[in-house]
Amino acid sequence: MPPCNMTFVTGATNQLLITLTAYTKLERVMTPFDKLESKLSWIYLINLVFYFIPLFVMRFAIWEYLSMAAALMLFLLCYFWAYRCQSNELHWPIAGIVLVASLITPVNSGSIAMFAYAGFFIGFAYSLTRYLLLMALMFALLVVLDISLNIEWQLFLIMGLPIVLGVSLLGRAEQAKLRHRIAGRQSEDEIKQLATMVERERIGRDLHDILGHTLSSIILKADLAEKLLARQHTDAAQQQLYELSQIARDALSQVRQSVSGYKHSGLTAEVAKLLNRLRDAGFQAELQGEVPQLDSRRETALILALTELVTNVMRHSKGEHCQLTFVTQHNSLEICINDNGRCETIIEGNGLRGLRERLAAIGGSLTTQHINGFSAAIQLPLQESV
Repeated sequence: MPPCNMTFVTGATNQLLITLTAYTKLERVMTPFDKLESKLSWIYLINLVFYFIPLFVMRFAIWEYLSMAAALMLFLLCYFWAYRCQSNELHWPIAGIVLVASLITPVNSGSIAMFAYAGFFIGFAYSLTRYLLLMALMFALLVVLDISLNIEWQLFLIMGLPIVLGVSLLGRAEQAKLRHRIAGRQSEDEIKQLATMVERERIGRDLHDILGHTLSSIILKADLAEKLLARQHTDAAQQQLYELSQIARDALSQVRQSVSGYKHSGLTAEVAKLLNRLRDAGFQAELQGEVPQLDSRRETALILALTELVTNVMRHSKGEHCQLTFVTQHNSLEICINDNGRCETIIEGNGLRGLRERLAAIGGSLTTQHINGFSAAIQLPLQESV
């Protein structure tokens, strides 16, 4: 081959490699931890059949056989390097493949197979705009090689260009497949994070409802025991301390249970406990209506809601009478809690806001008013909505 042609070809190859490296510094298609799957990399080497065909139809000198063997070894090195490196580092093995293929083309026109592999990796690693630009430069390089060299294979361009283009499109398809897998992975991570956040909010509401009421009861019991001891009523004080211990043990158990799901002894039993604690706090507690049977999910939500409301009564009400009413009408249940304390305004805190969220999750609602005391009404469908 004339020296001027070799210089021209080498210059065109270098220009393609420089352009490839420059655009790769700007391109970050995949995340750093994503790369090609290598389990089928050996099978994909079947396309090298085009590289070996000339060996059976043409005769070569010894140095040509040696140069083709060396080029094949260098190509395989770059090929498996491409499978091991991350997508944003593929420019190095791609550049190596293009360089090796360009240098061996004067000896073996079957190098078109190597260009096809470079096209595959370009299709995989780059966005559409840069993919089109780099493929155009590669096609230009192939045209230059065909014009400048005395290539004996007359179909070098006619068959070579479609082969390179087709294999590069397989690289685009592999990129789309990987993007889809990444999107699915991100979607799963988002679902897990959302589930974790919801669970944390549930535990936070449960702990607020459970501990808020329990600590209020403990304070009342402790104050009462202190007064009884001051009056030297030791037996009564011991009874109050015993009940205080039981309340603390129950609270510890409920806190542990809230991590895996709040467990209780049923709505009827929990209502009885709430009424007893109101009486211990000095209220005349009264129950009207029949406590209904509900499914576990709504029963748990309702118990925690009533616990929050009773806690508010014990903390803030200045009255001495509290009434809890259950009314069943058609397909709905209304639960009202009323006290005769002096209430001028209602300032909703985290407790009532969390209570509304808990009830909304099961199709219920909460309304409050402060006429002749404080009144809270829970509306709940008897049949759980799907």
